[in-house]
Amino acid sequence: MDGSDPSVRALRALVAVSPALDPGIEVVVCVPCFRRPRYLRRTLESLVAQRTHRRFAVVMVENDASKSESVPVAAEYLASGKFAGVCVIEPRQGNCHAINAAFETALQMFPAATSFLMIDDDEIASPDWLELMVRTAGATGADIVGGPVFPEFEDERKRGLRRHPAFAPAYEASGPVPVIYGCGNCLIRRSVFTRLGMPAFDLRFNFLGGGDTDFFYRCMRLGLRFHWVAEAVISETVPQSRTSLRWLVTRGLRIGAINYHVQRKATTTIWLRAKLTAKLLAALPLSLVYAVRAILTERERTIAMHPVTVAIGSALAAFGLEPQPYKASKIIS
Repeated sequence: MDGSDPSVRALRALVAVSPALDPGIEVVVCVPCFRRPRYLRRTLESLVAQRTHRRFAVVMVENDASKSESVPVAAEYLASGKFAGVCVIEPRQGNCHAINAAFETALQMFPAATSFLMIDDDEIASPDWLELMVRTAGATGADIVGGPVFPEFEDERKRGLRRHPAFAPAYEASGPVPVIYGCGNCLIRRSVFTRLGMPAFDLRFNFLGGGDTDFFYRCMRLGLRFHWVAEAVISETVPQSRTSLRWLVTRGLRIGAINYHVQRKATTTIWLRAKLTAKLLAALPLSLVYAVRAILTERERTIAMHPVTVAIGSALAAFGLEPQPYKASKIIS
């Protein structure tokens, strides 16, 4: 299946198209956008600077229908002819709505495309990023390829947080991996969407986040193959607001809630769900041991407290309490 319900697609507005739009393009880069036009410009510049002979298109999705601050930037780059592509507005707000709109638009408008990459609108791709991702997919036959996203802190005094689990990449070395966890640096084959159907990202994660983690775990359960490319680097701009103690605690709670919901989807009986809840509650005292160990090795309190906040987040989610950071009212640009 290459698209969602036609009535859903009809809600989206196509607001910008490049002068030349070849449906035969085989590589598409998807960029969900929300209230970061200045950062989006840097993202698009990094795509213009890609060192590759491959033709690719860019699909941008504006998820703030009221202000649409990303649209003028997207329209400027599309009109310049620096790359082919489109920009659409997804009026239904939320992380999963935006990403689903990006992939669905790309699948529909580029029927010959076989590789769909994603980069966020606060990220910058290294010059060989696209070439490395596509080449690796072809050479390994992997269904999904992932790469590292390294934080670039606006406040240089926060560089010690690079080791924090909220910012550190999942893997260090290139090679086959069991699963990846985030879509901020990924390549997904068209066949994956055919296997999983649409919408790709479960809307139950729309405001919590973690729709990508859930998506990739479903892929893993189907036996799809993952590969990691350590050299396909993306950097992420991290504002001061995302290095505060409050934000890091909320991030830990959110990760815990995501872990709970991803695991709960795999439990099919009341008994299995009860066992999952018991396991998560038992993880609370164990997390204190991890925290003490982290204090001794990292000497950074925010890193040490992360396993505790994750465990608390999972336990709270089991009782229906969880953060919703992707609601528009709670997003700080």
